[in-house]
Amino acid sequence: MPSDNAPSASPRLGLPDLPAADVAHVDVLAASADALVVNLFEGVTSPGGATGAVDAALGGAISRLLAGGDVTGKLGEVTVLYPTAGVSAPRVLITGLGRPDAFGPEAARRASAAAALRAAELGAARLATVVHGAGAGGLAPSDAAQATLEGALLASYRFGGWRAPSAGPARRLEQITLVEHDAARLPQLVEGARAAHAVGRGVAFARDLVNLPPDHATPDYLGRQAQALAERTGLRVAVHDRAWAEARGMGAFLAVAEGSSREPRFIELGHREERKDLPLVVLVGKGVTFDSGGLSLKQKDGMIPMKSDMAGAAAVLGAMLAVAELDLNVRVVALCPCVENMPDGAAFRPSDVLVAGTGLSVEVLSTDAEGRLALADALGYARSFAPAAVIDIATLTGASVVALGEGVAASLFATDPTLRARLETAADATGERVWPMPLFEEYRAAIESQIADLKNSGGAKGGVGTAAAFLQAFTAYPWAHVDMAGMALANGQKSRPYLPAGATGYGVRLLVEFLRDWA
Repeated sequence: MPSDNAPSASPRLGLPDLPAADVAHVDVLAASADALVVNLFEGVTSPGGATGAVDAALGGAISRLLAGGDVTGKLGEVTVLYPTAGVSAPRVLITGLGRPDAFGPEAARRASAAAALRAAELGAARLATVVHGAGAGGLAPSDAAQATLEGALLASYRFGGWRAPSAGPARRLEQITLVEHDAARLPQLVEGARAAHAVGRGVAFARDLVNLPPDHATPDYLGRQAQALAERTGLRVAVHDRAWAEARGMGAFLAVAEGSSREPRFIELGHREERKDLPLVVLVGKGVTFDSGGLSLKQKDGMIPMKSDMAGAAAVLGAMLAVAELDLNVRVVALCPCVENMPDGAAFRPSDVLVAGTGLSVEVLSTDAEGRLALADALGYARSFAPAAVIDIATLTGASVVALGEGVAASLFATDPTLRARLETAADATGERVWPMPLFEEYRAAIESQIADLKNSGGAKGGVGTAAAFLQAFTAYPWAHVDMAGMALANGQKSRPYLPAGATGYGVRLLVEFLRDWA
């Protein structure tokens, strides 16, 4: 019999909901909260705006800290004051915005996250904050509001897993209020806050899926989560099984499942599909729920983070949650091929030849190059929708991490320059960086096979490019590939305080921003 301390069947998912968020038309000095956040740019010697008003109410306390060098305005710096009079809040947090010439939405996001974390550490449940960057920062009020609230919400995420609750009360923010004295700005702030909350929920959903262990986050579990998501939001959903894939000849996708006792699932979600007047975008997310490498077995240390090999699918599901909640005027289909890659007597082997749904044959050199096989059939299936653009996102190659670094940027490949430019614009706006990579003909030559149309691996050199070239062979439309290897997990970054340790939810904000611009 299990002991009393045995883990329950269901995890404690930490915060079941993000903090509530709203916008208030109120003077900053009268804001009612456990902590009030104002800001400073680096190099400022005399505070202005809302910070100046607080400084005056506190008898010049902020100015004295500036003069003494105790406050610098450096990005992410947070200083706490405990006023006895002049403001309604018992704490004032001064968060640094960094250099004015380097300021943008990402700086606002990081500054807000740093302040939210500090407020939670101090036991604050209700946080009031000015909107960072809507004044001297030069951001549009809606963009500044979204970045400010987004940073605070993303920093507030926690995944509890199966850990026993701590002895003391949990310190978490329960309410975040954007305060604004100018009534004319309120509609734009409300618009930005609405976007931030929907995107924040999408990121939290993706993080939860990636943080779950692979014995829970199975292909079937992802399918059930997609169905529950559709029930809540009104998205069209279909979760297909092995027989459905067999009927469509998806030999590449199905081969990955041969060594696992867990059945594959192929998820479809749709938003505004009836709007034939709108160009269709298809999002494809790799959903390998655990990658042992198959018979081309990974080393034990390399296997540890492989529960995150479905982070592309999680990003697509999280993005669809935000798309539905924002009811974006875009026509979108999401495809997530979900499978587990395990070794047993039935597993596919090196030297096997597979035939994908498009009819292309693939010689298997490595069963550890399985994600591209699952994606190949999803990309081939995407043709049936006659899409205007297709974007796939996947933790695909270690070579991308070697090229760009862990936690730095994803590799971006695209056959259409407009599509690439729009993704780069979305990356700049969200801080979810991508770096454009080439699709040289030599990469395709490296995966030519003597007995099939393609090999599934081009060898150790140029792996990020040969993997992209492999996927390109299954496309027949404007296409972009985001190799997010190295971006799915974080150890907690001081420079990006909105990324707690664990799953990052990378890709949700990138895709949603792309679709908002597309609309």
